[in-house]
Amino acid sequence: MRILMLASSYPKYSGETTAPFIEEIAAGAAARGHLVSLLAPFHPDVRREHEERGVRLRFFGYAPHPALNVWGYAQSLLSDTQLKSRTLAVAPFAALASLRAVVLELEAAAAAGAPFDLIQAHWVLPNGPPAALAALAYRTPLVISLHGSDIYLAEQHFSLAAAAALAFRSAATVTACSSDLHLRGIRIGARPQDSRVIPYGVNPRQFRPDPAARASVRAELELPDDTALVLGLGRLVAKKGFGVLLDAWPQICVAHPQARLVIVGYGDLRAQLEQQARNLGIAEQVVFAGQLERSRAAAYMAAADIFALPIVRDGVDGLPNVLLEAMGSGRAVVASRVAGVPDVIDDGVHGLIVPERDPRSLAAAINRLLADPALAGQLGTAARRRIEQELTWERTCERYEQAYLAATRRR
Repeated sequence: MRILMLASSYPKYSGETTAPFIEEIAAGAAARGHLVSLLAPFHPDVRREHEERGVRLRFFGYAPHPALNVWGYAQSLLSDTQLKSRTLAVAPFAALASLRAVVLELEAAAAAGAPFDLIQAHWVLPNGPPAALAALAYRTPLVISLHGSDIYLAEQHFSLAAAAALAFRSAATVTACSSDLHLRGIRIGARPQDSRVIPYGVNPRQFRPDPAARASVRAELELPDDTALVLGLGRLVAKKGFGVLLDAWPQICVAHPQARLVIVGYGDLRAQLEQQARNLGIAEQVVFAGQLERSRAAAYMAAADIFALPIVRDGVDGLPNVLLEAMGSGRAVVASRVAGVPDVIDDGVHGLIVPERDPRSLAAAINRLLADPALAGQLGTAARRRIEQELTWERTCERYEQAYLAATRRR
């Protein structure tokens, strides 16, 4: 099958951490024998070959001025909650450029006698409408895949919801990475009978238990080897809930004064979070490690005693990749009952689930695991087992292949 994908984010270079799930979906389809071409907007930091991991890549220009290169790559939204003014200014140019890029690929493939069998639009907003127009014009089946921020945006204004609903009408199949996102997509206009949940996966060979990582990461951070380490990893934006984690930390310091919180990631809220740590008097117990490439992120994950995921319903994720990566690493997880978390974590079996925006409950769960390493190890082992049995990228891409086949049957 020949598949044309349209995305608004892609890892800018091998190992970079922007939307790694898009690369895994595309490369997974290629590994299953499909011919995959992927279109994404230009970014000045992109360092990619014309073809990588079996995926043909093309990054198209859209901005009338370099200052307007703000489309996609986690830079269109302010803290993932509202569109930046420059994003609104460039939106018409980006939408037309997206449509033009898809049409040019479809025309070139048809002229070569090898037309595409399918178009896949990642994120119904902004990519569903241009992909739907092209799919209608060229009578090509369309799959729309929901990833979280797209549905959040559609829920903010009736005009955005209407644009998403129109795109859904053209889609033969709609996929969502969590059951929560699936239901929200249906409320906006996705047809229930043509929609399905496909959770993300993880590479269990990359994210795995690694005893050597404990010492190496603590040496890198200049921490004693016996220091308890709680890890938070993700972009420093509102939906990740790092402010809640910082609010919980003073209670953890009382019970475990030697524990350290390490927050890995980049984003709009770093200065605000650092100031919050100072205001709470915990700046000496918190390390902001910045952005790490995936290989180092995997090491930090394996080195942690506990992985904290205090996400909140604010531009919320569909299914955070880092949750699956922590499970693959065999870490004990404490996470909010939000989005796709209950889809993959059974409370008390694969981790502990707490109410969102509740620092007291979050601190109590983390303190419980710090005081009971045996329980933490038990939860981590069960989480790793679930990844190996159900949530690998190979299994995810098999599910996507089934969705592609269902879409082409509805031609």
